[in-house]
Amino acid sequence: MECLGGTNYAALSIPFHDWRFRWRWMVAGKQLLHQRRRPSGLVRRLRVRGDGAGRESCTVTAATVVEEEKKFADEEDFIKSGGSELFYVEMQASKPMEKQGKIADKLSPISAGDSMLDLIVIGCGPAGLSLAAESAKKGLKVGLIGPDLPFTNNYGVWEDEFKGLGLESCIEHVWRDTIVYLDNDNPILVGRAYGRVSRHLLHEELLRRCHESGVTYLNSKVEKIIEASDGCSLVACERDLMIPCRLVIVASGAASGKLLQYEVGGPSISVQTAYGMEVEVENNPYDPSLMVFMDYRDYKKEKQQIPEAEYPTFLYVMPMSSTRVFFEETCLASKDAMPFDLLKKKLMTRLEAMGVRVSKVYEEEWSYIPVGGSLPNTQQKNLAFGAAASMVHPATGYSVVRSLSEAPSYATVIANILKKDMYSRQNILVGSAQIPSMLGSPKNI
Repeated sequence: MECLGGTNYAALSIPFHDWRFRWRWMVAGKQLLHQRRRPSGLVRRLRVRGDGAGRESCTVTAATVVEEEKKFADEEDFIKSGGSELFYVEMQASKPMEKQGKIADKLSPISAGDSMLDLIVIGCGPAGLSLAAESAKKGLKVGLIGPDLPFTNNYGVWEDEFKGLGLESCIEHVWRDTIVYLDNDNPILVGRAYGRVSRHLLHEELLRRCHESGVTYLNSKVEKIIEASDGCSLVACERDLMIPCRLVIVASGAASGKLLQYEVGGPSISVQTAYGMEVEVENNPYDPSLMVFMDYRDYKKEKQQIPEAEYPTFLYVMPMSSTRVFFEETCLASKDAMPFDLLKKKLMTRLEAMGVRVSKVYEEEWSYIPVGGSLPNTQQKNLAFGAAASMVHPATGYSVVRSLSEAPSYATVIANILKKDMYSRQNILVGSAQIPSMLGSPKNI
């Protein structure tokens, strides 16, 4: 288990029972200050140890500080990574998913002795896997680089959209309609079927597409991207590996500031946070045939019950059956991320007021989605895709379907440049200028 904290150059120990994970610790002379709002420094990962009395404590060393300072490009990159909620974000990303196979078992390895790759895609989420597969289908020699991690987030989609992508076999549950509750008990019918995506089936399908199109893979973090004198790029990985290619596309998530340049002076970052749990319950009040997109009803005057809750939240409900339900308390967007422990408190207060009794917890989820922020600088050679390119709906936080749907057209633009021997820094910049206009159309959001 890991926790978060700030730094001193000497070892620092903090009891868990007196410390909330989201708090930041800073050094100001010899005094330690803690603050709840946006951090002005970087979060450090701490080691955990028991004290023999049923409690745990965290210890940070100077070596840990140096290592962690390298993780974030700047303050915005830190916020995109998880900010004050980074502990939970990392815990969510590291959840075990036994049904999902390893990428390295499905794709051939990138070899340092291979000829130069046309394209390297950095990032192994849905955006990275789909773009790598589509680019390789266009005849490009594509390498995929990133940690071999499973899909851990729950994905909800409009059924018709996933069918249009040929991914209907990856939907594990469908609700015939979707409803919204505002300030009364009269539901608003959306008139659109909603589906829950099977994480392991989506992972398996995207890997199948990569394998069939000949994508190769390296299980490694990327340290930096170096522009070589001949106009090509070198991707610097762990263990001093340098992989050459003609073009790099970064699809490693919103927090990609170490690999990409972003426009200066853009809109500020907001954050959507949600705490969810899939549970077995008694007294489920929701119809299992309907998915609840938003339930804003205030069951117990929550502003009075939890005065520190600065922003409104709603309940997102996937009733898998009359007794098995996925509940998620969501803060749609806020300047400062609503803490997960507060969201959990609000969810439990809501369920108690509704008379819902939880008898078993199957899974917990901590969803953290940066929305807004600056766009990638189009004058740089390296390109971005997915959340790294700010392809996140500013009102809902949805991005997966958009990335999957845009991957073919994005890959076509890249292939047209690289396959016609048009490769040069100038031509890449011209091609990259087409991509923001293509992806930025309101109909594509």
